[in-house]
Amino acid sequence: MNIVNVIESIWCLSAFGLTAMVLLHSPKGDGIGGIGGQAQLFSSTKSAESNLNRITWGLFLVFITLTIILSAGWLSTASVAPVVAPPVVGN
Repeated sequence: MNIVNVIESIWCLSAFGLTAMVLLHSPKGDGIGGIGGQAQLFSSTKSAESNLNRITWGLFLVFITLTIILSAGWLSTASVAPVVAPPVVGN
């Protein structure tokens, strides 16, 4: 297993983790529950929301950084352009 495979694995795990973290966030709007004051009943604590935000931003930075590294081709094993065969001239 080479370094590219390891980085791609971390990239995939960060993508799945980022998706899960976004889905765990509570909605910011109160919706209809805000009319009667019931929205405060089910709100999460401030520290849990803060930690969830930190983890989400951390996974986002890992995902974006690895996306740039993998797309730029800095880790490719071939440092030269591939050799193209000359065209065949028929008789």
